[in-house]
Amino acid sequence: MTHTPTNPDTPFTGPTPSDADRDAQAIADDVVARVLARAGTARAEGGTVHTEHDGEQLDLEERSALRRVAGLSTELEDVTEVEYRQLRLEKVVLVGLYSGGEAAAAEAEVSLRELAALAETAGSQVMDGLLQRRQKPDPGTYLGSGKAAELADVVAAVGADTVVADTELAPSQRRALEDIVKVKVVDRTALILDIFAQHAKSREGKAQVELAQLEYLLPRLRGWGESMSRQAGGQVGGQGAGMGSRGPGETKIELDRRRIRNRMAKLRREIAAMAPSRVTKRLERKRHAIPNVAIAGYTNAGKSSLLNALTDAGVLVENALFATLDPTVRRARTEDGRVYTLADTVGFVRHLPHQLVEAFRSTLEEVADAALLLHVVDASHPDPEGQIAAVREVLAEIPGMEDVPEVVVLNKADVADPAVVGRIQRRERRSVVVSAHTGEGIAELKALIADELPRPEVAIDVVVPYSRGDLVHRVHEAGEIDAEEHLADGTRLRGRVDEALAAELARAAV
Repeated sequence: MTHTPTNPDTPFTGPTPSDADRDAQAIADDVVARVLARAGTARAEGGTVHTEHDGEQLDLEERSALRRVAGLSTELEDVTEVEYRQLRLEKVVLVGLYSGGEAAAAEAEVSLRELAALAETAGSQVMDGLLQRRQKPDPGTYLGSGKAAELADVVAAVGADTVVADTELAPSQRRALEDIVKVKVVDRTALILDIFAQHAKSREGKAQVELAQLEYLLPRLRGWGESMSRQAGGQVGGQGAGMGSRGPGETKIELDRRRIRNRMAKLRREIAAMAPSRVTKRLERKRHAIPNVAIAGYTNAGKSSLLNALTDAGVLVENALFATLDPTVRRARTEDGRVYTLADTVGFVRHLPHQLVEAFRSTLEEVADAALLLHVVDASHPDPEGQIAAVREVLAEIPGMEDVPEVVVLNKADVADPAVVGRIQRRERRSVVVSAHTGEGIAELKALIADELPRPEVAIDVVVPYSRGDLVHRVHEAGEIDAEEHLADGTRLRGRVDEALAAELARAAV
């Protein structure tokens, strides 16, 4: 769709203002047209295709039931409810900025396409979009008054009820833009938080998402709901505004803030209380010398599909952003019989809200304890290098990650451009090309994992009494056995194990 009005606020370079404005408008309109033509492609073209490794996918029916229902209001009924999961997104108009030039426009297109996929994952319908060339956002209305008025016309023309901005808006920008467009304005951060609220299933996941929502909402509390009265100021009836002159609205905001802070403190305590059980499981794996392989990557890169292909885990696979929020850990074996675990983690995205990074920090720390990181990349994406950079930016915030060896797994090779795959392979020396859908490269990936996993170093030649079958089982699980012989006194084992298990075997040996 072409939006003919030009924006007087748009900065320009070139021979004449009219030529520059027309060129910028044409570039922006072309970008929007391509985004709208492919809106929703991250949600599926013709539905999600599953393989035999994905299992029955029983969670999909429940997930589908959470899609938004047409006809519901976009307004929060009561700000004290603070429930972003009640945010109703139906028909939306996307809006974004680019700083100038075709390279910047191409980057804006990738980001706007992702925003369209986010909006549709949240259950909305993308009606239109608007892109403006501007060196930096307007501090008042993000777009500038001229473009904001044009946006209001677009919203009215398509019957949209929500505007989604491809950035994190300041509270004042959101309110000012709402005053102009006359519908609800949601920024990228609120949209991501809303998707997380829909998809979180575990108690810890729900608590982490709610904490992130409250941290986002707290500075934006003033102005949510025009019915709130403000504190009286100046002179009342010719006298000083003193006791009794305050309106109920200010007290309500202060009360809401206190309630939110109290709830945040309670959530932090709950999340901290859940940590010991996860730490205990990690210590148990370490005690039994079971190495952990973490799967991380950009959202919708195919991490869950890869986990299913490697382990037949049958975890939820959906062609949508943030389909997986709650970590899944599954056991697997190398070809020579060594046991290890694979952990599927939450996907990342460009400009992942810092509130979510903080809230999910305890979960992300699972990755820092891994013996190996499989960094899954969608090789068919228009900007895979940008996705790699976004993931590494988040991983860099996790203490200890610099010590975890990383292998880049280029997924979706069956639909990727071979030239793009080759380009990334030249940049990422430790990489493997796979397709979780067709099975291509999975055997090579399993062999690579086996080579990268730490091997036991202590040589053993012991006879374990038959009463200690648990130790023999542990050697089978975590060690390497060269020979096993059943004698009258017990089981003779020759091979290699870790130091802790070697010490236990020495104490129990006949």
